Amino acid sequence: MTVEERLARHLSKMPDTARANWVAANATVVGDVTLGARSSVFYGAVLRGDIARIVVGEGTNIQDNCVVHLADDLDAVIGAWCTIGHGAIVHACTIEDECLIGMGATVLDGARIGARSIVGAGAVVKPRTVIPPGSVVLGSPAKVARTLNEEHQRALKGWAEKYLAVSAAHAAREKAAGEKR
Repeated sequence: MTVEERLARHLSKMPDTARANWVAANATVVGDVTLGARSSVFYGAVLRGDIARIVVGEGTNIQDNCVVHLADDLDAVIGAWCTIGHGAIVHACTIEDECLIGMGATVLDGARIGARSIVGAGAVVKPRTVIPPGSVVLGSPAKVARTLNEEHQRALKGWAEKYLAVSAAHAAREKAAGEKR
């Protein structure tokens, strides 16, 4: 399939943001993008579903200045209750449920991050790397540093739940400001 055919197929679609908790006014969400229930997209983030599909799971937060993009025939799929930290790049990969992708981390084409894992700040996960569930991954190139114990794995959802409350506060603030105008 040519680039033109991919663009026609994906860029012509409208993002599905109806179930999202909040999308910042200056975030860019374009093309074949589906945001799950109670998800949020913060200031300056870009989700560009122009040549393939982006799917963001329930309760997941995409923080300030993140980029989520694709590669030819590779979608970007982010599971439920994930936290994608400020400035992270998620490119044509799969991130399973309840993961934390640290600030400034990069996850590249075809990589798969197992459920309840942490990719440390600034880490670079190389293309096609498979990270087992419950891992802490650090460095450039990223390597598994250790396995999270069960207690720490369960705590990862709490970070996303915190951002659900934060995004609700931002949404309420925007609504109130709009009503005052």
